[in-house]
Amino acid sequence: MGLEELIHNCKKGDRNAQELLYKAYATTLFGICLKYSKSKTQAEDTLHDSFMTIYDKIGQFKNKGSFEGWMKRITVNTAIQKYRKEDYLNVVTDNTEDEVTVDNAFSDISLQTLLGYIQELPNKYRATFNLYVLDGYTHKEISEILGTSIGTSKSNLARARALLKEKLETKMAQSIISVLIIITTHFL
Repeated sequence: MGLEELIHNCKKGDRNAQELLYKAYATTLFGICLKYSKSKTQAEDTLHDSFMTIYDKIGQFKNKGSFEGWMKRITVNTAIQKYRKEDYLNVVTDNTEDEVTVDNAFSDISLQTLLGYIQELPNKYRATFNLYVLDGYTHKEISEILGTSIGTSKSNLARARALLKEKLETKMAQSIISVLIIITTHFL
């Protein structure tokens, strides 16, 4: 069954088509959910809510643009709405605009480790970091999505980057210490 036929059948409420759609896109959309969640369980809940919205609103998709992009936008919005509803986004209001960058020395950190660090960020920082760095939104768009000021978006991004840099530096220092211990144990 082609994508157009799958979408058409989903618009008619066909359960088999919905299941096929889920199987085809669940992994991709789950990756997005993980970026915005503190745990796998929370990500699974967001994925479920996202697909319920997709099934409910699929009639609004007019075959303009990418269907996958449309579903990704719903998934991101579902995650953000979930945080708003549960009052997870108690954002800071200062206008710090310091930018913190992560050295290339950390480029050997695994994606899984980095994702874990991102998931550990406080919700307000994680949402801003994901929207800006991973999903390519501007600070203006983020401020509209999260209902904050542009300055708050910039501040939350700077703080997220600073926290990630701190975690990466700690991991790097621990790795260096481990290597030194091995060297001194075996060679001294």
